[in-house]
Amino acid sequence: MKRLCCIPAIAASLTLLAVAPASAATGLAPARGFVPREVVVKFERERAPRTLALPRGAGVRETARALGGNARVEYAAPNYIATASALAPPSPFVIPNDPGSIDSPAEAASALGDWTLKQWNFMPWDASTSPRVPVSPGGIDAIGAWQNLAAAGRPGAEGVTVAVLDTGIAYRALGANFLLSPDFGPGQFVKGYDFVDKDRLPLDENGHGTHVAGTIAEKTDNAVGLTGLAYGARLMPIRVLDDHGRGDATAIAKGVRFAVAHRAQVINMSFNFGCGKKVPGVDEALREAYAQGIVVVASAGNLGAETCVSPPATGPRVIAVGGSTEGGCLGSYSLAGSALDLLAPGGGVPAPGCASVSARPIYQVTLKPGTTNIFGIPSNYVGTSMAAAHVSGAAAMVLSSGVLGPQHNSTKARVAAVTRRLRKTARSLGLPATQQGAGLIDVGAATESALQRRR
Repeated sequence: MKRLCCIPAIAASLTLLAVAPASAATGLAPARGFVPREVVVKFERERAPRTLALPRGAGVRETARALGGNARVEYAAPNYIATASALAPPSPFVIPNDPGSIDSPAEAASALGDWTLKQWNFMPWDASTSPRVPVSPGGIDAIGAWQNLAAAGRPGAEGVTVAVLDTGIAYRALGANFLLSPDFGPGQFVKGYDFVDKDRLPLDENGHGTHVAGTIAEKTDNAVGLTGLAYGARLMPIRVLDDHGRGDATAIAKGVRFAVAHRAQVINMSFNFGCGKKVPGVDEALREAYAQGIVVVASAGNLGAETCVSPPATGPRVIAVGGSTEGGCLGSYSLAGSALDLLAPGGGVPAPGCASVSARPIYQVTLKPGTTNIFGIPSNYVGTSMAAAHVSGAAAMVLSSGVLGPQHNSTKARVAAVTRRLRKTARSLGLPATQQGAGLIDVGAATESALQRRR
């Protein structure tokens, strides 16, 4: 497509009539009947029309009208969108049947769909998008995103692999001591590694990693437990933290390189080093991940454990994530700083000054404390660890949705495009950028294609 500056002089001069801001331009956008900022023009003595890209601020109808009034233009019109002349088929997506409990089959059978009562973080924040479910001021519209990906033929972010660098995941059984989490499927996992015990079984001995992995990709619509964001994605369990949730820089750098070598597309790191620490080995590994087009997401850190946005969130090309609450507030634990990119649900108590007092945690199926084979849905998981998991799931969904287009297939361009997409579609909470970055993620908006918006 040619830019407006490259067409014949007559078109350029006529377009000046339409470039001035027009009050009607913003009113036309909701109609979604034509491609924004494009006009189809047929000049006299030319065999075929041209599709012209308009500069920002140019009204489509106004420009077409101005061009059409010139004697050397045969016609000019918006680049209208056509829709197949058939009744729309039933939506390929329905509200998941997960019961919100793993306590007993009888309870599950009587409460299918009750995940919506716990997972406020996945609800739409706008009632018009999904009227069949509750609305949450702190929600990120997972339901809208699931519908978008189903329509794109990539349900739940199929085809994307997310590496979870953490305490491991309850991803398989091993004797009587380790069990597969009941809300994961064995086909969800690719080969991982344990850099703590230095073996090929990165099993969770804490619960943190399983909880994080659950938010990213717990099975959805399987009549068990709760739901996960990118439920069709595959998980790569990489254990870099011990049973107390601690891990060293060497293990973490090796974990990043393992994810790179085994072709993960997203890396989640829900942990932090101390404020201001320089971790060159990890930074070097992160540069390698960026060079391979891997989107890396990290928690910004929690007030009390850290005092500033801390590495690896401050590492090269890493998306740094702070935490928000059920009421759409900043979490009281969420650290501020110029390195912050986005907010995502972390639950917990809101920061002072927010009108909402809603303070529920992030619910997900994970190990009960002190066990490696007993599962529950605990109510004490709060913080930027949980927030980072939401952004990793969102990144996987953006990658799978196709909204970025083929021009972003190159490695480094892909990382920048995903980051930009999540930031551009984020919802401002009215806070300074140092507290919210670009705002609270909206996965429904982030995965919506231009064509879907126009319909």
